[in-house]
Amino acid sequence: MSNIKSDLPTKLAKPAQRALEGAGYLRLEQFTKLSEVEVLKLHGMGPKALEQIRLALNERGLSFANGS
Repeated sequence: MSNIKSDLPTKLAKPAQRALEGAGYLRLEQFTKLSEVEVLKLHGMGPKALEQIRLALNERGLSFANGS
């Protein structure tokens, strides 16, 4: 178990959670340096998970690096 607090959406599907954690992404702020295309390339990430992250970013006034 990790001691680092994750603030990713809790409703993310397990494969998406594993993909993100495996790649070291635990904080929403990290996605501001990534494009949506880069995130979708992770095995286990799909359009629904990407949308959940996009909504969580928007709630904090953040967005993916490519502005989408």
